Amino acid sequence: MKKRIFSGAQPTGSLHIGNYLGALKNWVALQDEYEAFYCIVNLHAITLPQDPKTLRQKTLDLARIYLAAGVDPEKSTIFIQSDVPEHAELTWVLSCITRMGELERMTQFKDKGKGNTERAGVGLFTYPVLMAADILLYQTDLVPVGQDQKQHLELTRDLAERFNRDFGETFKIPEPYISKAGASIKSLQDPSKKMSKSDDNPNGSIFLLDDADTITKKIKRAVTDSGTAINFDEARPAIANLLSIYQLLTSKTPEECVAHFESKGYGQFKGELAEATTEFLRPFQERIREYDDTTLADILKCGAEKAKHTAAQTLQDVYERVGFRKNPIAKL
Repeated sequence: MKKRIFSGAQPTGSLHIGNYLGALKNWVALQDEYEAFYCIVNLHAITLPQDPKTLRQKTLDLARIYLAAGVDPEKSTIFIQSDVPEHAELTWVLSCITRMGELERMTQFKDKGKGNTERAGVGLFTYPVLMAADILLYQTDLVPVGQDQKQHLELTRDLAERFNRDFGETFKIPEPYISKAGASIKSLQDPSKKMSKSDDNPNGSIFLLDDADTITKKIKRAVTDSGTAINFDEARPAIANLLSIYQLLTSKTPEECVAHFESKGYGQFKGELAEATTEFLRPFQERIREYDDTTLADILKCGAEKAKHTAAQTLQDVYERVGFRKNPIAKL
C-alpha cells in the first residue's frame, strides 16, 4: 500500500507564488507517489476573527485553487475540515493529554498574540492540538511542512507517542516532508522575511490571482542588492530570491539562469521575471474559472465522505481505548 500524506492551508488572506512553489507544486507531485489527503483547514481560520460570509467564500475559492494547481480529486482526497467533525472530536481527546507548558512554548502563539497573549483566544493557544488531530486522524506517514511548522509537527509526534504509551498502539508517528525547492520564497520588499499572505505591505507578495499589470508593478518595485551581478549569492539575498522565483517558474537549472542573465541588467532581469510569472499564472487563473459551484460541491462532498471514512475508524479506536462505549446507543 502507498504511504499516506496529509497537508492543508487556511482559507484566509490570498495565496501567493511562494505558497504555490513551496506547497501546492509539491502536493501535485506527491499525489502520484502517496495516498494524499489535502484539506481546507477552516477550523484553524477562526482562531482569529473572520467575517463569516468572507470565510465561506474564501473556503470555496481555496478549493478551486487546489484543483487549478493540479491536485486531482481522482488521485487525492480534497475536503473541507469542518465537513469532518472527527477533527474537532479528536482535538478534545488530545487536549486532555497535552501539557500547558508544551503549548506555552509554541512560537506561533507568541507571534500571533502580538505581545498581548493575555487577550488572545483560547483557540489560538490550542491551535497546535487541532493540527495534531488533523494529522493523526488519517494515520499519516508524511506531512509536508515549512520550517515554521516543524515545532507543531514535533508536538504531534510527542502526543502520538504519549497516547500510544498510555492507551496502546493507536497512531502512526508522522515524519516531516520538507522540500528544499521553493521552501522559503522571500518577500519582494524585505528578503529577510518569508513571502506572506498576511504581510501588511501587499507589494511584498505576488498573489496567485494578481493580474499582469499588478505582477509587473510589484516586480519592478522589488528591492535589489548593491552590485550588478545576477546570481545565487547568499550575501545578496534580494537578487538570489528573485532569481530563485525565475528558476522555479521556468524549470531551468540554476546554472542556466545565471548564464542567461550574465550580461543583462536589473531592468531586463525584472522584465523577464514579470513576463515569466504572468505566463505561468495565466493558465492557472483560467483553470480556476472552470469549476462551477455544482462541480465544486460534488468534489468536496465526495472528498468529505472519503475523509470521514478513514477519520471515523481512527476516532472509534481512540474512543474505545480511552474507555468510551464501543457502540453508542442511538435511542436512550
